[in-house]
Amino acid sequence: MILLDGRQTSSKIKEEIAATVSKMKQHNQRVPHLAAVLVGMDGASMTYVGAKVKACELVGFESTLIKLPEDTSEQALLKQIDILNNNHEIDGYIVQLPLPKHIDEQKILMAIDPNKDVDGFHPTNVGKLTLDLPTFISATPYGIMELLERYDISTSGKHVVVIGRSHIVGRPMSILMSQKRKAGNATVTIAHSRTENLAAITKQADIVIAALGIPEFLTAEMVKDNAVIIDVGITRVPDNIKKKGYRIAGDVDFESVSKKASHITPVPGGVGPMTIAMLLKNTLQAREGFGDAH
Repeated sequence: MILLDGRQTSSKIKEEIAATVSKMKQHNQRVPHLAAVLVGMDGASMTYVGAKVKACELVGFESTLIKLPEDTSEQALLKQIDILNNNHEIDGYIVQLPLPKHIDEQKILMAIDPNKDVDGFHPTNVGKLTLDLPTFISATPYGIMELLERYDISTSGKHVVVIGRSHIVGRPMSILMSQKRKAGNATVTIAHSRTENLAAITKQADIVIAALGIPEFLTAEMVKDNAVIIDVGITRVPDNIKKKGYRIAGDVDFESVSKKASHITPVPGGVGPMTIAMLLKNTLQAREGFGDAH
């Protein structure tokens, strides 16, 4: 069994980005600038945004963190987005989700300039992804593709089962895996909470991508020998033995499944670190010119 090490791979990608930024500085070019908008004080969101800002520093990017109070109106947030859209010093930005209940997330995502949408959530970018046009690929699916490529995992003609149909992971993942690309040309099945006889389907899969948000859902009985397992899930599970009072669990029962898998991502340390690395890569592509993004 080979562990698909997201920490190690993301470090390598960050080194590559840092080398590019270093060359930019040598040629007196403006370095990439990523901004993040955080509304409210959600603990997990603050942690994620903090990690993104730290990653920017590491590779030599400029970064701006805009913190807004929980009771910020939708109108005030839209005004902030308009400022970012028109700031030529900022190449890309993200609005950290989830947003407070009184704000319409869809309206906010629609307001982001697609050329600065380094999260890849804007309908324009999702549409371009579907049509296999150069665009920003949302960071988690992009990170998974990169892991598959860098570990030379054969995907052509393979049966991939994606469990989960979210717009952020499941759907884009299914599109990417079926496209003509290095980690692509696969036959893809999307499964979800309403899928009947799910175990019978996952047992046929050469590659399983679990992205449904239910801790330790995928068990050894549900996978065939030598399958490749990508675990996108990350859930805090109460655990009194742990100092923090919880442990981080993925969607895969790692203990049992790892004994059958040929390759598997750990949680934490698998897909998670790749997400931040690919957000940086998208920002670099935004700086270099949107037409080159892919």
